[in-house]
Amino acid sequence: MKDEPYEVPEDEKALCWASIVQAISILSRLQKGLWRGEIRDLKAVVKHALGSGNVELSDVPEPVPGPDEVKIEVKAVGICGSDIHIYHGDIQLPIRPPVVMGHEFCGVIAEVGSSVSKFKPGERVTSETSAYVCGSCLSCRTGNYNVCADKRLIGYWFNGAFAKYCVVPSRLVHRLPENVSFLSGALCEPLACCVNGVIEKTAISPGDVVVVAGPGTIGLLSLQLVKAKGGFVMLCGTGVDGNRLNLGRELGADVTVNIHEQDPVEVMSGLTDGAGADVFIECSGSPDAVRMGFQLVRRGGRYTQIGLTGSAFELDFDTVAYKELTVKGSLGQRWTSWRRGLKLLAEGVIRTEPLISDVLPLTEWMTGFRKMEHREGLKVILEPVL
Repeated sequence: MKDEPYEVPEDEKALCWASIVQAISILSRLQKGLWRGEIRDLKAVVKHALGSGNVELSDVPEPVPGPDEVKIEVKAVGICGSDIHIYHGDIQLPIRPPVVMGHEFCGVIAEVGSSVSKFKPGERVTSETSAYVCGSCLSCRTGNYNVCADKRLIGYWFNGAFAKYCVVPSRLVHRLPENVSFLSGALCEPLACCVNGVIEKTAISPGDVVVVAGPGTIGLLSLQLVKAKGGFVMLCGTGVDGNRLNLGRELGADVTVNIHEQDPVEVMSGLTDGAGADVFIECSGSPDAVRMGFQLVRRGGRYTQIGLTGSAFELDFDTVAYKELTVKGSLGQRWTSWRRGLKLLAEGVIRTEPLISDVLPLTEWMTGFRKMEHREGLKVILEPVL
């Protein structure tokens, strides 16, 4: 009996065609740039192969924008926790090496493609990360393209911003408010992620008692968003988070708890007459913090997971039923998240610059990665130079 021919699924066909079209576009642009004598090599932090390591500062061709693309001169780019996971090869999002890493950035438009009319060179901008989404699945059609199963990201699949220049589709670009510095603007992407999780996914009302677990960049941005909604915040960290908890107090935390020195259950019981927190927002990616959250949140309360643990772990999930909890997850951001985040940043409701602990040249990327991995600071920013 003859084997039946294999039918390629429609989503795989769409992604293959997208990759082919992109490859043709890149070759065309490179040929055009080389003919005009405009292509030169730039230094970039490149993930050269899958697996642990395989990241180097390498020479890459200066990118040339396609018809509907914008070329951005990168002024500041943040090192994200996911960049550390990409380095170690243990992230669950698709990677296509060799690829220039980096996705938290802002800069100035250097050039626009022939069909771009909304933006012009010289404008200060930042960018979303979802360079490819299918556009036809239920998630995309309902505006939730951040969870499109075929989503491919800048810095993962498409070349990112750990370089002097980055090219992105014009639909991803947002203008940076004039009163927001480039350093502050480099944190627009993590801020948008937090807006998605805290404002758009979690129903917070004035007076709600909210626990934020993990005083890292995501936790400290989430803390400020909860305060903007009128919530009462208990910020939790560990014994190594002393400086971060202090910064949390400066940014508005009502109570800070070092869980190695205080029992968070006792503290919460005292704050709520034994009822528990209305909301628990997990930002650390620690299994212990997840379990703590199920303990601290009250019956009928809300739990939101923003942090990524990276692997499976044991959890008494029956607690969701026994307490009738509302549990939500949050991943990435949408256009609405960026719009709200940029407005809050422009109005000074959210402060991002206090979270920056180090500003390094791109050539010191390895030092920046080490500082992030070993928690020797908070947010590390790289500044590319020609």
